[in-house]
Amino acid sequence: MAATGLGLGLCLCLLAAGCVLAVEAAGRPDGMNVLFIVVDDLRPVLGCYGDKLVKSPNIDQLASRSIVFNNAYAQQAVCAPSRVSFLTGRRPDTTRLYDFYSYWRVHAGNYSTMPQYFKENGYMTMSVGKVFHPGVSSNYHDDYPYSWSIPPFHPSTEKYENDKTCRGKDGRLYANLVCPVNVTEMPGGTLPDIQTTEEAIRLLKVMKTQKQKFFLAVGYHKPHIPLRYPQEFLKLYPLENITLAPDPWVPKKLPSVAYNPWMDIRQRDDVQALNVSFPYGPLPDDFQRQIRQSYYAAVSYLDMQVGRLLNALDDVGLSSSTMVVFTADHGWSLGEHGEWAKYSNFDVATRVPLMFYVPGMTSAAASQQGRIFPYLDPFSHNLGLVPQGQSKKVVELVSLFSTLAELAGLQVPPACPKTSFHVALCTEGASIVHYFNSSEEKVETEDGCEDNNRCHTEEPVAFSQYPRPSDTPQWNSDRPELKDIRIMGYSMRTIDYRQFCAYGILTSMGNSA
Repeated sequence: MAATGLGLGLCLCLLAAGCVLAVEAAGRPDGMNVLFIVVDDLRPVLGCYGDKLVKSPNIDQLASRSIVFNNAYAQQAVCAPSRVSFLTGRRPDTTRLYDFYSYWRVHAGNYSTMPQYFKENGYMTMSVGKVFHPGVSSNYHDDYPYSWSIPPFHPSTEKYENDKTCRGKDGRLYANLVCPVNVTEMPGGTLPDIQTTEEAIRLLKVMKTQKQKFFLAVGYHKPHIPLRYPQEFLKLYPLENITLAPDPWVPKKLPSVAYNPWMDIRQRDDVQALNVSFPYGPLPDDFQRQIRQSYYAAVSYLDMQVGRLLNALDDVGLSSSTMVVFTADHGWSLGEHGEWAKYSNFDVATRVPLMFYVPGMTSAAASQQGRIFPYLDPFSHNLGLVPQGQSKKVVELVSLFSTLAELAGLQVPPACPKTSFHVALCTEGASIVHYFNSSEEKVETEDGCEDNNRCHTEEPVAFSQYPRPSDTPQWNSDRPELKDIRIMGYSMRTIDYRQFCAYGILTSMGNSA
């Protein structure tokens, strides 16, 4: 068991439910803890991002004490490549991970990760839920023991996520896309995100007694499909209030290589029953509304879990010594231009929420008897809280590594050289801390800056990419394996423009012409 700077007793105690550790008299060391919350498939459908329909009071409350980035982008709109990218601070073309089936330390380079860097700098690093994508892409152990001080926690009910647990109108169970459920009828009487919250709260209670600084990463599944959530959340979104996407049709001039045929939802029982034509559909209007309704319901269910977690941070007295980062691995199309998935370079697939709560830097005055994050019930609170600070600057998730290191007072890893496959510690994303208090005016380039990756460029740009096996939609267009990739599409996003391009792949390792 790897545990940099910790005794075996602490590690064993963290792994055991209900453990109690002796409290030492000395105070906590200097430096902030990190609570890193990453959500699966969450586009910025949140009140703090201006959505008028969603009920997300707890995330909005976090935003009201945070700097919120309105134009944050993932580097690839699919789980494993995106997560490996921002956790290593390297772009997919450097991690060589465009699918789910390789481990970067073996197939690209032995790159340090963000939690590994914190661990090597004296932090207790812990992973709860989906942080790295499980499986081959994280060496089947979520990159343990490199990145984490103790083995990562996964909810016991994760294995039922795609089982037939959705009760249909006929009373039978199905593996549906739209899946409101009675939680008490679920395997284990719970759901994975509920278990994730409970474990994260348990770890916070343990860390309350320790002088050890910690980096706790908490990964939530929803609103990833299937849209399985407690059925009571449907009450928040009457179907008559749900509209179609403002642009629900496939654009006539859309290059076919840019389109993905949403194969993952086609495999769900309720979608299969619709006999939707391949590749463009469309789905029936009433079912489109049901998907959008369930996505919103899943977001409010997520908001409840985030609220419970942040309330626990208050309960253990760590809110004033812990920075909180909230983001998602990528977005998700909700019917825009006929799409129902991620798997593309469109804004709705690559744009994500991103906010940083940093005590003493972003936080407003405490509320309700000194509490910073009192729990807000999504069924009774819709306060319309606004972010403490907002930035329209275009930023990338690949910058998270450098940004969190700087906020924690650690030495910021150096910028990667042009070829960095043999460089263990470097990042391809510059820290964005200089945007926290800057005006929205364009920042002029600094004279004499020798490190182009660290300079404040006049206009920030975000790059995203997505591979295709062909220039026309086919069964594996959404998630082609590395050996099948023939085309790589790139997007370049500025505050006002988005530019697309596609390159034919000459080799499976990503050379282009």
